[in-house]
Amino acid sequence: MLKAKIILPVIVLSQFCGTSLWFAGNSIMNDLVINYGFNSSALGPLTSSVQLGFIAGTLLFALLAISDRISPSKVFLVCAVLGSIFNLGILWEGNNLFSILTLRFFTGFFLAGIYPVGMKIAADHFQNGLGKSLGLLVGALVFGTAFPHLLKGIFDWESVILATSGLAFFGGLLLFFLVPDGPFRKPGQKIAFSSFKSLFGNGEFRAAAFGYFGHMWELYAYWAFIPIILTFYQSLNPSSNFNIPIISFTIIAVGGIGCIAGGFLSQHFGAKKIATLSLLISCICCLVSPFILGLNSEIILISFLLFWGLTVTADSPLFSTLVAQNAIPELKGTALTLVNCLGFSISIFSIQLLNSLKSYTDSYSIYAVLAFGPILGLLALRKQVN
Repeated sequence: MLKAKIILPVIVLSQFCGTSLWFAGNSIMNDLVINYGFNSSALGPLTSSVQLGFIAGTLLFALLAISDRISPSKVFLVCAVLGSIFNLGILWEGNNLFSILTLRFFTGFFLAGIYPVGMKIAADHFQNGLGKSLGLLVGALVFGTAFPHLLKGIFDWESVILATSGLAFFGGLLLFFLVPDGPFRKPGQKIAFSSFKSLFGNGEFRAAAFGYFGHMWELYAYWAFIPIILTFYQSLNPSSNFNIPIISFTIIAVGGIGCIAGGFLSQHFGAKKIATLSLLISCICCLVSPFILGLNSEIILISFLLFWGLTVTADSPLFSTLVAQNAIPELKGTALTLVNCLGFSISIFSIQLLNSLKSYTDSYSIYAVLAFGPILGLLALRKQVN
């Protein structure tokens, strides 16, 4: 068993390892198209299948109050192992689009026992300074999500799948053996639908949740379409020679720095103020994206995408902090899981909307629709949350 000051780095490392499963499919999209004969329009279903699996998993985990009734370290281990197994299934030579979408669905399903459960474990250990702790934890999620793109920029696609599955397996074992149940954990009972009503009956909880929902409308759609934006730019400018997987990794990974910075700033200025500022800046990025991306400059393109990537995630741990702080203590894990479930459900619509718009036009104007979520989130935050 580790000392308390070492527990957070272990949780962070385990979260990074587990969430590397998330974009493993997206990072090798071109290889899947070539090897299995998919259409390039498969990006939307491929991304959405993981999100749908995550939604199904979080909904079931919330209904059964899994992380409140069972040791969250055990839940994390089982889900990390099963998620890694389904991820490995992509290597089967007999795959078709349906089988890969199914494999990605179940990978997403078991990610429900990694991301929100990791936050639950952190909340059980760190009641004070939770914003900073979750900033580090969500930063690990961001780095983990970006990591497959980095691997793809260096290795072949099969190695990406092997590496991400191995990391998830290792992360589950690491957390299970080194992190005990936290001192602030309050085991819950089987949850009823009335408990959901009591959670959202709290105005401060509701406002924090709706701020998160607005953030989620933007986040995963932006991440999913970064390689598309870069590929389209290269098609217009054949002389450009940047490595799309490496640049995609950098743009997504820089968001981890934003999460960490936001967590530390919240210690001094409060979670609500920093979350609101971050959401406002990313909203502005959505609105101005058609103009800046259309300037047809490689330096401006990558600089803008990096800045957007920095701000688009900085509010994520702060919304989770506000949700955890305003939830019923015995339902803290369930509250985090439920809000994740609803937030990722919303992300399905924004991803599919962009995918549909992309089939009609190559104009950068389609990315302005991502501002819709942040605008509603800002309105919700303005009403409440201390």
